[in-house]
Amino acid sequence: MNLEQWFAKGMDTDTYIESMQENKENLLHIYDHFTPPENEQLFQSLAEHNLRVIILTEDWCGDAMLNIPILIRIAEKAGMPVKFLPRDENLELMDQYLTNGTSRSIPKFIFINSNGNEVAVWGPRAEKIQEFVDQSRQKLPPADHEDHKEKAKEMYRFMTKSFRDNTDFWQDVYESITSELNRNLNV
Repeated sequence: MNLEQWFAKGMDTDTYIESMQENKENLLHIYDHFTPPENEQLFQSLAEHNLRVIILTEDWCGDAMLNIPILIRIAEKAGMPVKFLPRDENLELMDQYLTNGTSRSIPKFIFINSNGNEVAVWGPRAEKIQEFVDQSRQKLPPADHEDHKEKAKEMYRFMTKSFRDNTDFWQDVYESITSELNRNLNV
C-alpha cells in the first residue's frame, strides 16, 4: 500500500480517542491544557502545504499520551487532517519507520502532502524527552536484579505523571515537531 492508502485506512481523532483503554484521561488532560504558542505565520504556511498526518501509535504508550495531543493542537491550527493506525495491526507500515533501523518505537507522525508523498517524519520523542527517559533508566537496577521489575514500574508511573503534568515537556514536544516541519518544508 502507498501512504495515501494508509491514510485512508486510518481512524479519525474522535474514533481513536473513544477507542482508547489506557491513557485516554491523561491524553485528554494534555489536550485540554495545551495551547500552541501564537505563530500565525507558521500555521498559515503549514496550511498552505495541505499536509495530512498518519499517526502510528498504541494507546498504552506513554510517549503517545504526551505527543499526540500536542500534534492534534498543531494540526487543528494548520488545518491538517489526522488519521490514526494502531502499530501492532499495521506492522507493514511500521517496519518502514523503525527508530534506529531496529525499533518499532511509537508514536510516529508521518506527514504527507496532497499527492500522498511523505514530506516529514517525527517521533517517537523530542530530544529533551529522550534525555529525561535516558536519565530515568540509568537509575534502574540491572535487569537481573530482584528489584528491577518493581523499580521499572515506579519509573514508568513517575514518567507518566511527569509527561502529564510538566508543561515544559509539552513545549519541548511542540518545538521538536514544529522544528522538524520547518526543516523539511522551509516554513
